[in-house]
Amino acid sequence: MPSVSNFRTIIGRAWPGATAGLVAGSCALAVAELVAGLVRPAAGPVTVVGGAVIDRTPAAVKDFAIRAFGEDDKTVLRLGILAALALVAAGLGLVAPRHRRAGAAGILLFGPVGAVAALSRPDAGPLDVLPSVIGALAGAAALYPLAARASPGSGTAPPESGGGGGWDRRGFLTAAAVTAGASAGAGVLGRLLDGRQARSAVASRDDLVLPPPASPAPAPPAGARSAVPGVSPFVTPNADFYRVDTALVVPRVDAGAWRLRIHGEGVSRARVYTLADLLARPLVERDITLTCVSNEVGGPYAGNARWLGVPLAGLLAECGVRPPSKGGRADQLVAGSVDGMTFGSPVEDVMDGRDAMLAVGMNGEPLPFEHGFPVRMLVPGLYGYVSACKWIEDIELTTFDAYDPYWVKRGWARRAPVKTQARIDTPGPFARPAAGAVTVAGVAWAQHRGIDRVQIRVDGGPWEDAELAAQDTADTWRQWSHRWNATPGGHTITVRAVDGTGRVQTARRTRTVPDGASGRHSVFVTVT
Repeated sequence: MPSVSNFRTIIGRAWPGATAGLVAGSCALAVAELVAGLVRPAAGPVTVVGGAVIDRTPAAVKDFAIRAFGEDDKTVLRLGILAALALVAAGLGLVAPRHRRAGAAGILLFGPVGAVAALSRPDAGPLDVLPSVIGALAGAAALYPLAARASPGSGTAPPESGGGGGWDRRGFLTAAAVTAGASAGAGVLGRLLDGRQARSAVASRDDLVLPPPASPAPAPPAGARSAVPGVSPFVTPNADFYRVDTALVVPRVDAGAWRLRIHGEGVSRARVYTLADLLARPLVERDITLTCVSNEVGGPYAGNARWLGVPLAGLLAECGVRPPSKGGRADQLVAGSVDGMTFGSPVEDVMDGRDAMLAVGMNGEPLPFEHGFPVRMLVPGLYGYVSACKWIEDIELTTFDAYDPYWVKRGWARRAPVKTQARIDTPGPFARPAAGAVTVAGVAWAQHRGIDRVQIRVDGGPWEDAELAAQDTADTWRQWSHRWNATPGGHTITVRAVDGTGRVQTARRTRTVPDGASGRHSVFVTVT
């Protein structure tokens, strides 16, 4: 068994090399971010590698990440990438004092890895390889002299163990401090350059004044908002609205520079629109509930907001587009985002009279950046991955046979109408309410069909009708509540909904892949 002195000797020999590797790795990242600030912020190595990882992650693993980490999944991924880079850099640093060329060559490999990841991005340009390549060159250039000062025999300081020669402690610490300081400066400058574009976008949003709608949303009917504590509010505040997307860095798009192109199969008059063009058109305002296909039964990824936008069917008709039912050649609308993401929606659904729109406002203000500023698309009744394109910049008309959008290529269904769901918001799982009258309450949704009934049962007993809040529209969720005479002990409460067509929510439990989860939400409580 190694003695404490031997352990100290091992650490004493290892820490200079590991430190050299970490400093060199930090230098590589800092210089890469600086170059990305000059080229394109989204071309930074952590961002492009993270995007490549997301693209190649199986749907089931992505589904797990969303369940486990929620909206923090991207932060976890970024931290994981940084941790992996730190481990590799430290390992190369351990090798470098005795094999300087090998250590520097290892750092140089960061360049092609990042470059390949950059070129794999849908929105990549040829200059996107520069941050990774130049960053790797800087990291290798930093490691070589640091390793030279950390190598045995490079200085007159006493050796850490009984042999092998000393190393240049003072020279190493000085070089490491200078390199770390320069890296920090490069990182700060890179952030400032990144922020320059972001500041322009933020200013364009701050200056944007949304015109009043030509068709305002009617006020929700009296009784549409439940007063039961713990129930999700009828309108979800912007800050609380769910966010599920693949963007590691939220795009900051300048409203003045934004353009939307409509083109493709069956488009007789291709058009390019500016934001000013859209705002000059008659706008509609509607209350619409959105749901993410990654939402598990009883999950949080649904929200209701008041949206302001341009009717999408009118824009398409202006370009000569007709739905298939009226002889149109295209049956799929592919919406493209500034970050290269693609979404495929049935043209028939977009043009069947529902309130499909290009939204510019959310709950009385311009879209937040996280939710698609300056313009996003939404189609009531469809899951977000086939309709809710944020940061939209391109609409191409095509066919389902000719093109598979991003998520379809990864095993999700081409068509994905929202499934009927009901959720228990209160009492929560494993709650301990007191015996007697207990209010069970929550929300239910079946966009474009509406909710007709909600029922609950306790411990497999008979289904009982819940009291429904007034329905706003068929495109919004509906709050409900039920007074339960709770008796002491453990109980399972289950809820189901009946949509506006009379179809009862299925009890068959499925996962989110390929077209959304199904089943009935239950909670277990202990009545005291």
